[in-house]
Amino acid sequence: MEQVRRTSLADQAARLLFERIRAGEWHLGAKLPGETTLGPQLGVGRSTVREAIRQLAGRGVLETRQGAGVFVTALDVNEDWDRVLRQADIAAVIEGRIAIETEAASLAAQRRTATDIRAMRRALAQRVTAGQSAEKYVDADMALHRTVVAAAHNKVLLELFDGFVPRVRQAMIDMLGLQPAGTPCDSDAAGNDQQAHAELVQAVIDRQSATAAQLSRTHLTSLKAALV
Repeated sequence: MEQVRRTSLADQAARLLFERIRAGEWHLGAKLPGETTLGPQLGVGRSTVREAIRQLAGRGVLETRQGAGVFVTALDVNEDWDRVLRQADIAAVIEGRIAIETEAASLAAQRRTATDIRAMRRALAQRVTAGQSAEKYVDADMALHRTVVAAAHNKVLLELFDGFVPRVRQAMIDMLGLQPAGTPCDSDAAGNDQQAHAELVQAVIDRQSATAAQLSRTHLTSLKAALV
């Protein structure tokens, strides 16, 4: 059985313990052996085993239950969300937005309030007056999309959308910078693009749930094609 080497004993012990969990040595909900058993197996002392368990508990893999022992609560570790988004290609990010915003548009049409309507209309108007700056245009565009997601009154969807914004924002700015002509912010495409957003907002206002979802999907699918 592999044992840890000299440096960072707790980190190495946690890694080896996690590898054994992922290999299926203990199933979800299983109780781990005691420190006196795990210590010799890993080649470390009891204090190092305790620290390794604390590390894995902090990552959601293990749970220490007073008087009962240590139990497996997850078979994998979720990667840091920001890191996942940084490493993902833009197509995957847009596909995530499609999943979030299509559902959000549908819910927004069912749940929007008078306050939401005012926010969407204001953001729609500000999108027109954003000017020729790619940064300002993209920020105004994202702000409008956020008002639609906010109108769904689902905190989880809004949190997920906010997580996508930095990754998508830079990609859109880069795209507009590479296309000085024919882009939504400075060409005839502006009218069509603005109209598509106006139709989405109107569908939400009119409580047309299916239409709002479809308009959101269509727009984001075309955005994916442009960015990719």
